[in-house]
Amino acid sequence: MKKYEVMYIINASVEDDKRKALIESLSNIITTNGGKVTKTDEWGMRDFAYRIDDMTKGYYVVLAFEADNACVKEFDRLMGINANVVRYLITKDEAPAKEAK
Repeated sequence: MKKYEVMYIINASVEDDKRKALIESLSNIITTNGGKVTKTDEWGMRDFAYRIDDMTKGYYVVLAFEADNACVKEFDRLMGINANVVRYLITKDEAPAKEAK
């Protein structure tokens, strides 16, 4: 499994309890597809640098996980159709390999 990180923004109008449930359900997408969530970091409500669909702020979350390609593709698909996710970006963690001595 490879290491990935996703940063996503949740619509600011989502209530606190529904936001926590949404964060949990997005993490569950990874675990049910054979991946492993290693860290969840909630940055909280932040202002946007520019307007996105008439919104000026959103709730930022950074999630580190390990998964295979099929899991990442399914996660990407489900993030794209979720109406409460304003934007998201999945990046692959490509730490440099250590030299053998």
